[in-house]
Amino acid sequence: MNWNGFSLRWYKRLLESRELWRAFRNSIIIAVSSAFTATAIGTIGAIGINWYRFRLRGYVQTISFLPMILPEIIIGVSLSIFFAGLGIPLGLFTIYVAHTTFNLPFVFLLVMARLDEFDFSIIEAAHDLGATERETMFKITLPICMPGIVSALLTAITLSLEDFVITFFVAGPGSSTLPVFIYSAITRKGGITPLISALSVVMILGTVFLSIALRKFVKTIAAK
Repeated sequence: MNWNGFSLRWYKRLLESRELWRAFRNSIIIAVSSAFTATAIGTIGAIGINWYRFRLRGYVQTISFLPMILPEIIIGVSLSIFFAGLGIPLGLFTIYVAHTTFNLPFVFLLVMARLDEFDFSIIEAAHDLGATERETMFKITLPICMPGIVSALLTAITLSLEDFVITFFVAGPGSSTLPVFIYSAITRKGGITPLISALSVVMILGTVFLSIALRKFVKTIAAK
C-alpha cells in the first residue's frame, strides 16, 4: 500500500454510499424498536416477579436468563429454523424479534437489580395514605426504578447495534444492519478497505461522544 498523504475522500465516499446508509437506517430502526419493546416487557416481568411470590418463581427466573448463557450462534440458528418453520420471510421483522428476544434477559437483570434495593415500606405508606395501585405504580415505583430502566434501555440499544452473529442468521435480502454490511464489505474486497477504516473512525468518535452524553443523562436521572 502506497502512502499518498491525508485525504477526506473516503469520508466523502461514506456520505455517498446508499448501501451504507440503508444498513445504518436499519440498525437504528431495529435497535430503538427492539430496545423499547424489550425494556417494556422486561420491566413488567421484573416488577411482577419481584412483587409477587409464586411456586415457579425460581424456574421462571432461570429460564429468563437462558439467552444470556447460550452462545449467540445457537440462538441465531434456532431462530432461523423457527422462522422457517412458521413460513415467516427473513427481513427487518425477524431481526426485530430476534433482538428483542436476546435483549430481554439483560433488561430483566438490570431492572431486578434496581428493585432489590427497593424499600417496600414506601409502597405500604402510600397505600396507607390512600394511593391506588395505579398511582403507586406510576408515581412511586417507576420513578424510583427509572435509573435502572434507562440503563437497561441504553444497554439494549448498544447490544442491538453491535450484534452480528444472530442478525446474520435472521436477516433477509435488503435488511442488512451495519455490522453485517461491514462484514460483507470486508469479505467482498478481501480485507479492510479505506472506506471501512473511515467508517471505523466515525463510529469510534460517535461512540465516545454518545457515551459522554448518555453518562451525563443517566447521572441527571439518578439525581432526581
